[in-house]
Amino acid sequence: MALSMNTLELQKLRRILAKVDSYAKTMKKLSDGQLKDKTSFFKKLLKKGASLDDILPEAFAVVREADRRVLGMFPFDTQVLAGIVLHQGNVAEMKTGEGKTLSATMPLYLNALTEESTILVTTNEYLAMRDAKEMGRVYRWLGLTVACGVVNDPSVKLKPEDKKKIYASDIVYTTNSAVGFDYLLDNLADSAAEKYMRPFGYVIVDEADAVLLDSAQMPLIISGAPRVQSNMYKLADNFVQLLTENVEYRMDEEKKNVWLTHAGIDEAEHYFSLENLYDGTHTELVRQLELALRAHTLFENGKNYVVENGEVKLLDAQNGRILEMTKLQSGQHQALEAREDVELTPDMRAMTSITYQNLFRMFKKIGGMTGTAKTAEDEFIETYYMKVVQIPTNKPVIRKDFPDEIYTTLPEKILASMQLVRQLHEKGQPILLVTASVEISEIYSELLLHERIPHNVLNAYNAAKEAEIIAEAGQRGRVTVATSMAGRGTDIKLGKGMAKLGGLAVIGTEKMANERIELQLRGRSGRQGDPGMSKFFVSFEDELVIKYGARWMHTFYEKHKNFALDKPQKLTSFRVRKAIQRAQKYSDSSGVQQRKSTLEFDESVRVQRELVYKQRNNLIRQTDECKYDISQLFEKYIEKFIQKNKILTSVKVSRFVFDNLSYKYSGLPAETDCSEPKKMRALLLEICRKELNEKKIKLIDKKEISRFYRLSLLKAIDDCWIEEVDNLQQLRTVVSSRQYAQRNPIFEYHREAAHSFKKMKRNIQKQAVQNLLLSTVLENEDGTRSIYFS
Repeated sequence: MALSMNTLELQKLRRILAKVDSYAKTMKKLSDGQLKDKTSFFKKLLKKGASLDDILPEAFAVVREADRRVLGMFPFDTQVLAGIVLHQGNVAEMKTGEGKTLSATMPLYLNALTEESTILVTTNEYLAMRDAKEMGRVYRWLGLTVACGVVNDPSVKLKPEDKKKIYASDIVYTTNSAVGFDYLLDNLADSAAEKYMRPFGYVIVDEADAVLLDSAQMPLIISGAPRVQSNMYKLADNFVQLLTENVEYRMDEEKKNVWLTHAGIDEAEHYFSLENLYDGTHTELVRQLELALRAHTLFENGKNYVVENGEVKLLDAQNGRILEMTKLQSGQHQALEAREDVELTPDMRAMTSITYQNLFRMFKKIGGMTGTAKTAEDEFIETYYMKVVQIPTNKPVIRKDFPDEIYTTLPEKILASMQLVRQLHEKGQPILLVTASVEISEIYSELLLHERIPHNVLNAYNAAKEAEIIAEAGQRGRVTVATSMAGRGTDIKLGKGMAKLGGLAVIGTEKMANERIELQLRGRSGRQGDPGMSKFFVSFEDELVIKYGARWMHTFYEKHKNFALDKPQKLTSFRVRKAIQRAQKYSDSSGVQQRKSTLEFDESVRVQRELVYKQRNNLIRQTDECKYDISQLFEKYIEKFIQKNKILTSVKVSRFVFDNLSYKYSGLPAETDCSEPKKMRALLLEICRKELNEKKIKLIDKKEISRFYRLSLLKAIDDCWIEEVDNLQQLRTVVSSRQYAQRNPIFEYHREAAHSFKKMKRNIQKQAVQNLLLSTVLENEDGTRSIYFS
């Protein structure tokens, strides 16, 4: 049994495995009580200076025996090897059905002994809840606490105290989006009591390629504070529907950008009765036209989004799942809603954001497990400093992976794939028919109904039944039509007698965006030595070929797109096969580049976010006494005002005082000379002290005064940080167009972001002064004090 690693590394792992095996014999002889006592024994060893590596063999043997006694499952040697790789902070590539969930029990237990944050992140709520419940029995039996960071009912909102209890547990099972949003919300807390997350320690990422790569192409954003809503969305949408491609508008070859032609601009000026659309006075209309044009040309219903219960819901580009609580920014979501004629939701400001790359790089150590990662090893090393170690299968893989069948047109491909479905279904072989979008899954469903073939459909519309559908997918005569979500993380087990019929047949209806997704789908079949087969059907009308195919392929398609419907013509030339493989490589490399770009754009936000969060946390921790020098804040702010205004007048001073220092100002004393900066400085500082003292008198004690200072400063930081995040989000959209002027958009972004950060710091200072001096302190009926900021 050979591993795809260098010999030295393999020898090291096998030596550790041998030690685990030797301890396993001892653990088998222990009573339940003696085995449970090992947890406190390990913790004492760690406190005395032992390292996790020192206790690994014995700790793994303890969990292995606990798995056998509690779950009735004893981890194979290959699963122990995977556990060691996970503990070492690398990615363990394990084929589907090889028991990743059980493998994780050993490194999770070992790292939880440090009493630092230990988290397992997976792709969806069902898997997190299932694994927390099933594997949690082992950890609890061994004396550790376990919690799940997600809830089954989306209407249930966890309170900070609930989340504090969850994250205080020794081991937490959760999802990538839940831990990301929790981190962002935790750093919007107003007080230490509302904060619930511990510093990040160790994390295992299940389906690591899906979470760390595929989901990392867009940052997580928390929105709030709605903007003033434009009334032009529907108007722009009505106009755009009148336009014709290549006449009034054009798209680039990869369909990533769209713009009005001269004819389109003339049409817009005539439609809206304007002399010049681009004279600078119609910027909002230009923006709305661009959003509407993008909504109609770059987004497809059933592929990029679905409309469910009167709401536009985005779909994950990689697996077709609905992205809950996620919306497009900068008005694009509202443009889609106008296109679909549903009620427009408010366009919200971005309050805070983070990329998955920067989120997971905050953990002290990351382990990952997935069925497909080796092809992306370079990216894992470059981004997360993790090697990919291929773990051998417990039993040899006997699945047959057939070469792709290639056709010129979509109808030919559909006819050929349906012919194979009929053939396999007639003998009762279970089939998993995988599509790249919800729209295509619905088309195949209609065709199967026409053929009177009973089937299940697994897409964004019925994801709630995912586990149930997948559980039945390996039974006799079952046909399951699914987007590439395909029950990832849930095994498809063969029914009785299905192995003799050839096992599960995976039929792909389109060339996937990268080789990893394809391998993952093929891997749904042939688990644990089961038989199975996989075959993909490809046409020149596949999105991958349209976007990334060679130019000659488009010419070939135009020449041969007419065919006899009853006789699909298979393409077998080596040139065609090679060109499609090359298109997939271009697509994959485009995804890699997009993730790099997301990370590079987020670098400015990361630096700013760390500085802002550090300042916020320092303030929040000061519960008894605010140690911030308020007097110095006033002095600096007044000094800036005096330096900015070389010639001071009573009017300028009055305006400054009313706007920043006091509403009770009655004007300068008659004898005051505004031309003397020293006297003006002293006079303005005196106004600050007087105003602040009046507020301090209304507050009960030093603790109340400290709380007032802290809230005033926190509100200033939060308001300005929200404005900054929103500005940076808008800036990304703006600078992307500068590449057409031969300028580097990332350099432009960082330069503008640096200017924006300096401006934000000035605004924080200004708003902090205003919060401290212009706020109102009122006593409530129950004797408590409320603070109202103007």
